Amino acid sequence: MSIFNTPVPTDPTVLALRNVVTSESSPLAARFRALFSLKHLAALSPPTDQSVPAIEAIAAALVSPSALLKHELAYCLGQSGKPEAVRYLEACVEDRAEDDMCRHEAAEALGALGFDGSLGLLKARRDDKEEVQVVRETAELAVERIEWAASDAGKAEKLRARYVIYELDWRRIHGRADLHNSDFASVDPAPPLAQTADAPSIPEFEKTLLDTSLPLFQRYRAMFALRDLASPPDLPTAVPAVHALARGMYDPSALFRHEIAFVFGQLCHPASVPSLIETLSNTKEESMVRHEAAEALGSLGEEEGVEDVLKKFLDDPEQVVKDSIVVALDMAEFERNGELQYASIPVAETAAAAA
Repeated sequence: MSIFNTPVPTDPTVLALRNVVTSESSPLAARFRALFSLKHLAALSPPTDQSVPAIEAIAAALVSPSALLKHELAYCLGQSGKPEAVRYLEACVEDRAEDDMCRHEAAEALGALGFDGSLGLLKARRDDKEEVQVVRETAELAVERIEWAASDAGKAEKLRARYVIYELDWRRIHGRADLHNSDFASVDPAPPLAQTADAPSIPEFEKTLLDTSLPLFQRYRAMFALRDLASPPDLPTAVPAVHALARGMYDPSALFRHEIAFVFGQLCHPASVPSLIETLSNTKEESMVRHEAAEALGSLGEEEGVEDVLKKFLDDPEQVVKDSIVVALDMAEFERNGELQYASIPVAETAAAAA
């Protein structure tokens, strides 16, 4: 029996969402919205009776032929913070017949979960010279992240973050994950570099970002430090930080380029639009990078001309890009309609149902 043949939930909310996310006849955009509702339930802390069934519902969809959906499923499992997600992600990483983009996302998700029991598998993938580059690089990052979190230096940084959290406004506190001075609730592949100076130096972070002689983990830390300097968008550092990140879109690593596009999707800063359009329009670019650029543009759907650009790629020959355009246009509609959460049911409603 397949590991992904998970128990059918008895909870009606989880069951309804599972039925959508696992249905190959449901529109892809509807499946994504159901997935993000399940992600919310899976990540509840403290967990509820819905949390593990939500993880199992997400895992049940990992048999889908859609690489785009599967990679997003793996991402959501990694954001759950729950040990119950580990075995599904490890199975995905170990399956060499699986799409490389999905295996990369599963390895990254294991790093986000941070359980040291995954280190053996991740080190094996990192050190295997026959492994595809995107999985090998992701495994390197995941190992570094888990080991950093357990180190004295990592623990010290977390303690400093706890100390300053009370000085931040409610929006930052409410959206916090990983206990760093950040507007973003995602558990990232690497923590942002510490901002030790009174006036953070964007040129210094950019130098680290672009230095291919440095370990990938350190460069990712610079990437997320620049991201934090670009939010909120009215910060005086925002536009220079976005421009610094955009220069990373010419990096030799497809993994690196795809992560910058993901960061642009988080930021939703108009200054990133030209770089994202250039990336999406480059048909010689790796599909995993173009797909991320498409979805980032979807989050910027209110910006003039963005939706028209996305529509040009509805018949893209790369399936993962084509599917991403469908999701991106749905995201753009969501932005125009002013909905609170990109999900099937509002997060507030699922939280109330769980209470």
